[in-house]
Amino acid sequence: MTDTIKPLDPSKLYTPCPDKALNFKTTAELEPLDGVIGQDRALESIRFAIGMNHDGYNLFAFGAQGTGKSSTVRRFLAREAAVQAVPSDWCYVNNFDDAHKPRALELPAGKAAPLREDMERLVEELKAALPAAFEGEDYAQRKEALEEQLKARHEQAFSRLQERAAKSNVALVRTPMGLGLAPTKDGEVLSPKEFEGLTKKEQKSRQKALDRLQADLEDTLQQIPRWEKEHREKTRELNRQVTSLAVGHLIEELEKKWAALDAVQAYLEAVRADVVDNAADFLPSGDEKNENQLPGTRRHSGGSFRRYHVNVIVDNTELLNDKAPVGAPVVEEEHPTQPNLVGRVEHVSQMGALVTDFNLIKSGALHRANGGYLVLDALRVLTQPYAWEALKRALRSGHIRAESLAESLGWVTTVSLEPEPIPLKIKVVIIGDPMMYYLLSQYDPDFKELFKVAADFAESMSRDEAGAKGYARLLASQVAREDLRHLDRGAVARVVEHGARLAEDAERLTTHMASLVDLLREANYWAGVAGAKVIKAQHVQQAIDAKVYRSDRYRERLQEEIQRGTFVIETTGETVGQINGLSVLQLDSFAFGRPSRITASVSIGKGELVDIERHVDLGGPLHSKGVMILESFINERFGQDGPLALSARITFEQSYGGVEGDSASSTELYALLSAIAGIPIKQSIAVTGSVDQKGRVQAIGGVNEKIEGFFDICVGRGLTGAEGVIIPATNVKHLMLRADVVDAVKQGKFNVWAVETVDQGIEILTGVPSGEAGERGEYPVGTVNRAVARGLRRYADKVRAFSSGPTPPPANAVIKVQHTGE
Repeated sequence: MTDTIKPLDPSKLYTPCPDKALNFKTTAELEPLDGVIGQDRALESIRFAIGMNHDGYNLFAFGAQGTGKSSTVRRFLAREAAVQAVPSDWCYVNNFDDAHKPRALELPAGKAAPLREDMERLVEELKAALPAAFEGEDYAQRKEALEEQLKARHEQAFSRLQERAAKSNVALVRTPMGLGLAPTKDGEVLSPKEFEGLTKKEQKSRQKALDRLQADLEDTLQQIPRWEKEHREKTRELNRQVTSLAVGHLIEELEKKWAALDAVQAYLEAVRADVVDNAADFLPSGDEKNENQLPGTRRHSGGSFRRYHVNVIVDNTELLNDKAPVGAPVVEEEHPTQPNLVGRVEHVSQMGALVTDFNLIKSGALHRANGGYLVLDALRVLTQPYAWEALKRALRSGHIRAESLAESLGWVTTVSLEPEPIPLKIKVVIIGDPMMYYLLSQYDPDFKELFKVAADFAESMSRDEAGAKGYARLLASQVAREDLRHLDRGAVARVVEHGARLAEDAERLTTHMASLVDLLREANYWAGVAGAKVIKAQHVQQAIDAKVYRSDRYRERLQEEIQRGTFVIETTGETVGQINGLSVLQLDSFAFGRPSRITASVSIGKGELVDIERHVDLGGPLHSKGVMILESFINERFGQDGPLALSARITFEQSYGGVEGDSASSTELYALLSAIAGIPIKQSIAVTGSVDQKGRVQAIGGVNEKIEGFFDICVGRGLTGAEGVIIPATNVKHLMLRADVVDAVKQGKFNVWAVETVDQGIEILTGVPSGEAGERGEYPVGTVNRAVARGLRRYADKVRAFSSGPTPPPANAVIKVQHTGE
């Protein structure tokens, strides 16, 4: 069977871009591509989400970083927003009935700022108009008339009382204690002694008159507060009349200007009423008693005019353009904290206390994006305390409630506000990675109700003629956007080929736009260094090589230590139970292959399976699974007719970290078969591939890096033509090897074999046929399987020979496999 397994033809190792796919000389001939390529499913999802005007159809765009999620979403949103109406402005104004509950006013776009300016001018005009009105002669005369009226009423009442008292020989006198009555004789007030000198009859008559007049005096004095109250009411009414006359025409002018908006009309009426009630706030004050204080008026706390301000929280003036309206807003919040999303109510310190008013209400991203689109990064919003819950609460309720984080948690004990909620009509787009989307779908019960549309950005696309042309147009658009050099046909072809290498598949192309754009920029740089007018294939290759050179210091150092013998990797001769495995190391965005020496030793054992890595927490679950599959294969193939009394130890030599993945399971199996059979393995060949219980070799990742990693070691030691790598046959379609590897294969200096089964692989490694079982289950003489079966029987015989009893080992005995490192 050895002759049937031939090395792969060089044409299988690299798939070039065909010329027919690129029918142009340079990208200057191409129409730039407006958008991304290979994302039809994601683009359809975005269109659907934007077009659905029902609640819950918000969008979650997910995919690998660099696939163009953010730029694509921005472009679609900008295009859609441009044809939509500019949303309303919003502002908060004072609630004159309850200052702790400010009112929200919705205004047409661009009208909030003019209203704020109108109110500022109104306050300035009132500051001049009201003092002039109250300092006028008409007001002074009317006020003096009211005071004279009160004075006359007092005098009239006391005059009548004095007349009655005089007729009864009683005088109305003023004492330090107030008004009082005293008996008189001949017009003179009697002293207590003189009063006692009167006759009893006269005293009784005088006392009776005093009692009657005292009752009249008390009645009169009791009416005085009522008269003064009536006077204050008349004065207050006078003040209201004067104020109304002074402010009436000013308010009426604004009401005419804002006649089309009922909400503004109602607000202006509330302002009118409050100004009339608090006219004293607009008058200058002094230290003189009642000099500038209006009688009968209530001076507002602090006399502040802030209560007449208009707090504009959303001003869409910039979205209005007479020539080309921008349309609905598209807001990207880079720091989506809870206050930055829903707004907040700030406080200021006054006299050692925190106070606030409606002017300190600040807008959030939801306010600014209301009527349009809000774009958020999933990781950022989820890592901010309570931001995600605040966003969901707003979307569920359809309203924005401005509050600080401390208020929402109940930590604020100072006086705060309850602003009127603002209706929310918005489309939220969240951008994240696939894991974030699926975790939210699984564990957040609200997520699927609020984000019903998912845009899944693919990491690769089909490599066909349309894909190559799409790459070319994409490069042309980036050239135009950044004013770079154009690419010739060869350069585009090299970019397409590199796109397949990045996709790790010769039949597909990467959709990682960031990598392609970076490659274009760097190729443009090297073309500039060379003084070229257009970017050629050599400039693209130079950019690729330069990026590798900037990143491969660790790889170079590792290969140097292998060449120096510090890390033992044998590439010549044959050894029993030893094989070269291959793994991939990833450092940032740079991946490279690393050979590893895997050895296996066998001896008589008790039949138990021990995975040392798993027991010491160095082996991952996938590696442990691979070990169990390996053991299962041996037991199925060689344990049908008798017990297996074997202890096997397999290790990745000179490896001191964790072991994960099953891509070395076939390699471990080859080493184990060699150790049992005693047949040496060619050290010039490295192996990669996983294995199943039936002996089929399965695909693995990083096949290009693994082949190139072993190739570089062999080149350093000199190629003889015996070196090569065995890979799974299912990985052939993924091959996009470096040009030097392909050239070495063409010259017969290096080989790449593709195998489907373990039997094919062991034949290449040993040069001995694997052998197929006959009708009686026996393998032909001179085959690997025959040698393995013979070795297992030998161990079983030794166990029986050393056994103290006639009973053979248990029929369910298995191989003991111990991994001591990778």
